[in-house]
Amino acid sequence: MALYAFLSVSLFVIGSNLWVIISTQDQVYDSPTTAPHRSVALVLGTSRKLSDGRSNPFFDNRITTAYHLYKDGKADFIIVSGDNRSKYYNEPAEMRKALIAKGVPSSIITLDFAGLRTFDSIVRCKEIFGQESITIITQPFHSYRSLFISNYFNMDAIVVVAEEPEAMQSLKVLTRELLARPLAILDLYVFNTEPRFLGEKEELNRP
Repeated sequence: MALYAFLSVSLFVIGSNLWVIISTQDQVYDSPTTAPHRSVALVLGTSRKLSDGRSNPFFDNRITTAYHLYKDGKADFIIVSGDNRSKYYNEPAEMRKALIAKGVPSSIITLDFAGLRTFDSIVRCKEIFGQESITIITQPFHSYRSLFISNYFNMDAIVVVAEEPEAMQSLKVLTRELLARPLAILDLYVFNTEPRFLGEKEELNRP
């Protein structure tokens, strides 16, 4: 019985990962120069610093990609969406500061403080900010799940991937992602999960 349960779970995890990747891989672009224009770019949040105080390469590379997307004329507006759990931890505010430091005008940056996870960020982008055609910015490992969720909600989404850190740095998040993909399928097709916070519709910042 235990073996049967183990095999069933293993098959579900493997099948989920294959479904998520195969169904979305054609929507992934390697660089801003090869990507089509979308008016709005959605930068998915992560911490600016690692637990040991060093810069987080996932954060830095997403910011760099967002900057180049704007500079190359492939995005006119940017939504930075992430966790804002306390006054000491604010992913959207840190992303905004980093983008401004690179030369992105603050007037085109909109902050989404309730992007507590990927699912929330994408649903809020559509339901709160009214965006259905977007470019998502994240690392390759994360791109497929973000697109899978977007496709479920009938959004016209692509991903421009940020550079992925060295294998040893990203092993933990890659392992977590293998499990996050089947959980995303359960959220969408079984549990009918909703974002933790929705609220009133908001306008994008515009110059």
